[in-house]
Amino acid sequence: MAEAAVQTKGNKEGAAEEQKVVLNSKQKAAIVIVSLGADRASQIYKYLSEQDIEDLTYEVAKLGKTSNSQVEEALDEFYKLCLTHKMMTDGGLDYARNVLEKAFGDSTARSLLERVSKTLQSKPFNFFTKGDPKALLSLLQHERSQVISLILSYMDPEQAAGILEQLSEEKRIPVLEGMANMDRVSPEAIAIVEEEMKRKFSAIITSEDNTNLGGIDYVADVMNHVDRSNERKIFEELGKTNPDLAQDIRNKMFVFENILDMDDRSVQRFVRDCDSKDVVYALKTASEDMQTIFFNNMSKRMAETVRADLEITTNVRLKDVEEAQQRIVNLIRNLEERGEVIIKKGSDEDDIIV
Repeated sequence: MAEAAVQTKGNKEGAAEEQKVVLNSKQKAAIVIVSLGADRASQIYKYLSEQDIEDLTYEVAKLGKTSNSQVEEALDEFYKLCLTHKMMTDGGLDYARNVLEKAFGDSTARSLLERVSKTLQSKPFNFFTKGDPKALLSLLQHERSQVISLILSYMDPEQAAGILEQLSEEKRIPVLEGMANMDRVSPEAIAIVEEEMKRKFSAIITSEDNTNLGGIDYVADVMNHVDRSNERKIFEELGKTNPDLAQDIRNKMFVFENILDMDDRSVQRFVRDCDSKDVVYALKTASEDMQTIFFNNMSKRMAETVRADLEITTNVRLKDVEEAQQRIVNLIRNLEERGEVIIKKGSDEDDIIV
């Protein structure tokens, strides 16, 4: 009995020790990724560099068995860091400190603020992210194309698209080409550009490591956020000077014309969520093949309604047609992110097994 009691005590102490194992940041990140599940994790992977993805995948692969306490600790820390980041970017440092101190105490608040501050300061040109779009445009439009390309490559695709579509026609093509051809930029080059911008902005963010920037994938993402009218104009202009690059970018995008390459099941899925007015406007300038795909994959009742509305809908502005097509494209992209439709981008020839 005594030996059994000692052994039981030893087992409990061993289990407690196992639970107290301190995980490093990469192991915690792996736990968070696994806990989120494949769909949500894939959304995070889109924002990571190739090296980060490789490191994280390696940690996930060797993660092994984890205790409930380790999972809870990692998720709790991840939640607090996300909360801190949002409060700092939306409300500022003082606001974040005040809320965090009340919620978690002085020590934890200080630790969270320090970690998030380092993350925010690690990205060059971070001060652009909260700038007024009009003010940013007025400053950037007079810069050299190479400078604009570098700065836009650090912006979120949607913000970069807003700047790009407002640039003059003679400048935005060189800027687009600069982003697409950009690969790795040295800290020295970034420092020179930042020093130039220092006279106009109060914050200067430095970079210590070479960083992967731009590239075809990034430009395609930017172009996916550009409105339909400017998208068409940009590709027309780019096609004259650099048709190969224009095609490479198109091959990475999903545009309204790519609906022709979608399978019937996917078309049926997105058509169910389409506003019938958007379908009518979108089909006003569509090819016969495009109209056939829509009509063959919608209900009989909807097809009759759309056909009737197409006949009586006249004097439609091209802008309204393009906006309707863009709304449908955005709907399809959202459904793809949720795994509800399959889309083929450009010359993507991946085999689909049904």
